[in-house]
Amino acid sequence: MRISRLFIDQPLQPGQTLDLPDDSAHYLRTVLRLKKDQDLILFNGQGNEFNAKLILVSRKTVTVKILTENTPEKESPLTISLGLGISRGDRMDWAIQKAVELGVNSLTPLMTNHCVIKLSPEKQQSRIKHWQGIIQHACEQCGRVYLPQLNAITSLADWVLKQQHLKIFLDPYATHSLSQLQPENSSVTLLSGPEGGFSEQERQLAIQAGFTPVKLGRRILRTETAVLASISAIQTLWGDF
Repeated sequence: MRISRLFIDQPLQPGQTLDLPDDSAHYLRTVLRLKKDQDLILFNGQGNEFNAKLILVSRKTVTVKILTENTPEKESPLTISLGLGISRGDRMDWAIQKAVELGVNSLTPLMTNHCVIKLSPEKQQSRIKHWQGIIQHACEQCGRVYLPQLNAITSLADWVLKQQHLKIFLDPYATHSLSQLQPENSSVTLLSGPEGGFSEQERQLAIQAGFTPVKLGRRILRTETAVLASISAIQTLWGDF
């Protein structure tokens, strides 16, 4: 039976006994229906895992005891930074989830010319919190022990000027392919657009900032498919696939 993993945003150490936060306690008690004496793995995004055991499961409290600590090798040797044009609803959620599973280290949601949604400052904060939850749950599922960094929503024009190393943007009309490139210092920055792709102005901004346009085969991919396909190809060429 697979042992459940749970992210806990606090310092952890062997021998520690702690009451889980309300949302985590609800998840273990109501969704997973775990019982007293069942094993659990905790992590706090700092690189280690902690083997733990449930010692109390009640309507009000779920208490665990941390037993041992280990440092699993889960991260790719490649550092991937992703700038992702904001798309609607499930498409954005799905793209973020799969990017985390595939090994992205940092992610920045980008406002672009062809974004079909507009977010007020209040809604931006709500979306960031929602996406942070997706990142957390993706790490719980796939076994990662470092939480990828989620940056604030920014404009594409500002973001492209601050990036380094090998810089790539996905463009169905490009002539380069990924296999023709080589990362610098094992680091890659990837730019992927929303449903409507990039405007010509944005393409020129990216090129002027040193980004290389690349195509993924002869077909035009949906935004969420392009993210999955490109990161998989990058990991195959230079990472741990």
